[in-house]
Amino acid sequence: MIEVKEQISGVRRTIGTRVLEAGEARVMTISQVYDTGQDDLWEVVTDPERIPRWFLPISGDLRVGGRYQFQGNAGGTITKCEKPHAVGATWEFGDQVSWVEVRLTPEGDGRTRFTLEHVAHVDDEHWEQYGPGAVGLGWEGAFWGLANHLDDPAATITPEAATEWAMSPDGITFMRLSADAWTEADIAFGTDPETARRQAANTLKAYTGQE
Repeated sequence: MIEVKEQISGVRRTIGTRVLEAGEARVMTISQVYDTGQDDLWEVVTDPERIPRWFLPISGDLRVGGRYQFQGNAGGTITKCEKPHAVGATWEFGDQVSWVEVRLTPEGDGRTRFTLEHVAHVDDEHWEQYGPGAVGLGWEGAFWGLANHLDDPAATITPEAATEWAMSPDGITFMRLSADAWTEADIAFGTDPETARRQAANTLKAYTGQE
């Protein structure tokens, strides 16, 4: 498996804003450069046979306008598919709707940057309690899974194995370091440091089952 601190340091995290018809939204952006070409990474993030090896089993109609569903997680409608550059979709979980876009950019020497942008409304109690880490830590786990899949493409990280690892000492360390990193990104965005740390602590408790 990829070393935890190496994975955390290899990821970029930023927070911004966007005005939508329904009001203000936060834009969480997370990216990492992987040692594989753009075409291979496109297959990794769009092929229903490969997606479960690093993220979650997926079902549905995987084309623009089609509905998809991740097992035990979010579903939605695919809104963009521009091979091999970008794919976008709504991200629907419970009664919340947000938007996700993945962009793949060549970095030279056969490497590719994977950038994920998640746009979510901020006018709800969930954001006030947890801040960006509620979304950020979830995607950190996906980036960790992707790094391990590319390190060993024949291996499959099952949801059960991922959950077991998350509760291991390495998994807890990973989530704590992720929460710290999102706290720093939140403070850099302009959030009051005390508020950012309180939200991150709440997020970490939720992810580690301490609530």
